[in-house]
Amino acid sequence: MLKGKKILIGITGSIAAYKIPLLIRLLKKEGAEVKIVMTPCAKDFVTPLTLSTLSQQPVLIEPYDKTDGSWNSHVDWGRWADVFIMAPVSANTLAKMASGIADNLLTTTYLAAKCPVFFAPAMDLDMFHHPTTQKNIDTLLSYGNHLIAPQEGELASGLCGAGRMEEPEEILRIVRDFFLKCNHLSGKKVLISAGPTYELIDPVRFIGNFSSGKMGYALAEDAAARGAQVVLVSGPVGLKPLHPGINLISVTSAAQMAEACFSEFKSSDITIMAAAVADYTVTDPAPVKIKKSVDKLTIELSKTTDILATLGKQKQAGQFLAGFALETDNEKPNALSKLKNKNLDMIVLNSLNDQGAGFGYDTNQVTIVMADGVETEVPLKSKKDVAAVILDVISARQ
Repeated sequence: MLKGKKILIGITGSIAAYKIPLLIRLLKKEGAEVKIVMTPCAKDFVTPLTLSTLSQQPVLIEPYDKTDGSWNSHVDWGRWADVFIMAPVSANTLAKMASGIADNLLTTTYLAAKCPVFFAPAMDLDMFHHPTTQKNIDTLLSYGNHLIAPQEGELASGLCGAGRMEEPEEILRIVRDFFLKCNHLSGKKVLISAGPTYELIDPVRFIGNFSSGKMGYALAEDAAARGAQVVLVSGPVGLKPLHPGINLISVTSAAQMAEACFSEFKSSDITIMAAAVADYTVTDPAPVKIKKSVDKLTIELSKTTDILATLGKQKQAGQFLAGFALETDNEKPNALSKLKNKNLDMIVLNSLNDQGAGFGYDTNQVTIVMADGVETEVPLKSKKDVAAVILDVISARQ
């Protein structure tokens, strides 16, 4: 799986650097090309000679050779790699990465990198849980970087808790899995809807819902990472797609979302309708702001087009159609009814009764039900991880 892959490893000043020689050996055994860039402080924990011997490549530390002035190009190294693994990442370097500080060869190479970046924090328990560190991790994730989360265990300080860098064998598995799924959906067009719709009452008010769009955007990012051409039809949310392979179509109302989805569906191989579309819209929105002049105000609502049901009727052989069912009661029967009545290939059920699932959360807990009855239970995970499971299930059917 890794034969011929170009992997750049960035090492910072952390005791966990002692694990990197083993990681290099594992990557080399898989057939990967490995290069190393390290901070000056990292030399205190693992020697450049050891790393150079194992990688069979020179190890870069300084921006230039002080004896002859020759330049070590961070641009060339940043563009060389298929994957950049920053491991271990100290709290100091983590903060620099999040802030765009480039005061050594490693951080300048990170800023120049065009490839996916994985970062594996390693630090003491309290440093890892400090709000600044957690904010910096969130910032790096928002940039599209991939976190290799530290594990709980005995730390160099003698404390026990989170902050222990992941083991080399697990980092290898993560990198393997990344390349394995990179081309799962290559050549496929994936249509995804996300977020709420707003149905205008007047120019300043609307009927809407609490959807954040986080689940739909996570699906779009994961599908694009698998090589798909992604069209994301999104209602109004405070998010933006990070992957360059995502074509965003921004809409506001249910009618606009229906128009966009109907237009893109014909050429789509996979469609996942994750948006929370309004079932009803205001029949006659007021052209000007409604004044508070009466004790009671009656607004007439009209049924919106059922986008998912319409797509189910239009679905052709070879097209895969998935929907979401967010329920508050009688969850499973309602989801199964939706799966059958709307001619879906898959329904993703989640319940507002599950703690940490539903609107607004960064986590979700779902049950994936296929038209042939096969079910996959997904416990509470980040929406990013839930999206990966959903795409794994779909990819297995392609």
